[in-house]
Amino acid sequence: MTLMALVVAVTAGAQDDCEPSPDFNQDGVVGMNDLLTLLSAFGDFDLDFDGIWDSVDDCVGVYDVCGVCGGTGEDVDNDGLCDDVDDCVGAYDECGVCNGPGPDIPVIDEIIYTTDSLFIEPLDEWYVFEFATDTLFTYVCPVSGCTDETAGNYNPEAVIEDGSCVYGPLECGGVSTVTYDGYTYDLVAIGDQCWFAENLRNEHYANGDLIPGDLTESEWLSTTEGAQTFYSNDASNLADYGRLYNWYAVDDARGLCPSDWHVPTDGEFVILEIELGLNETAAWSAGSRGPEQAAKLKSSPADSPSWDGNNTSGFSGLPGGYLVWGNYDYEGQEGFFWTSTIWDSSGGLPWYRALLSNAIQRNHNQPVQAKSVRCLKD
Repeated sequence: MTLMALVVAVTAGAQDDCEPSPDFNQDGVVGMNDLLTLLSAFGDFDLDFDGIWDSVDDCVGVYDVCGVCGGTGEDVDNDGLCDDVDDCVGAYDECGVCNGPGPDIPVIDEIIYTTDSLFIEPLDEWYVFEFATDTLFTYVCPVSGCTDETAGNYNPEAVIEDGSCVYGPLECGGVSTVTYDGYTYDLVAIGDQCWFAENLRNEHYANGDLIPGDLTESEWLSTTEGAQTFYSNDASNLADYGRLYNWYAVDDARGLCPSDWHVPTDGEFVILEIELGLNETAAWSAGSRGPEQAAKLKSSPADSPSWDGNNTSGFSGLPGGYLVWGNYDYEGQEGFFWTSTIWDSSGGLPWYRALLSNAIQRNHNQPVQAKSVRCLKD
């Protein structure tokens, strides 16, 4: 209706010799192109004269046979694809490179040796020796990657070393140790997880603040702040089993583990147990379960320090005991590890794991108790 009104207005104007003619192309007819030329005065154009304003035209120009606006429609390599949309104008070589040279990196297959001999008169004996007479090559594609077989990310197809080799588990970022608060911890990858292979022993939070120690029995029972100790205040126990922390230290916002690490959740312990073969139903059940998994997590008699497991996981769990109601107990018998998860219906009791003589225990306990801690990579 707007266009019709405009046509009427233009026609009426054309009858007045005092006003400019809307017949811009002077063909004697005020047609669509004349109207579009007139409307361009309002800030829009139709440069390709297809009857669609350029502001809303998805192609100002002409589509080629491949549907490319303004395209050439050429197919230089005659592969049925217009060059405008062809990802390779030419041909891919055996290495997948467009117009590439193909396999061009020589790899030695065999060096052929010839044996010869020479009689040495002063010694009155023959000297037998070998020398290379030929080398057989195979030409391969130029694949870049880690070419060191001892690296964790060794690529057997790589023939060009790119400096990417890492020498620790990939799950651990390619490193086998982490130094934190002056001590270097061994790491172990189990499934997709990366764990400290030793109990935590730092005296400081991640921000450098000191974690209180040397609490009296009554202080252990009454504190709601983070605290740490080591079994019976015996330095040999610190060396073997690390420190024991109450759960308030685990829950402290300053962080008990180093940057990029954390105290594992209850669910992350479940993932660990399932990875080691425990079925999901048993893994989520409370109480003692998983005797085979316990053996895999516990250090073996051949380890130092040793225990009675087989340690096939590399977790190297140890019987560090714990501090309960201000008293040390179970050292050499059982190992206890905090999680960072509160039991939802407990009103404040956090979950823990215990390595017992023949099982893994999933249970919850008072946060004033002090247990071992393992760190898990974020």
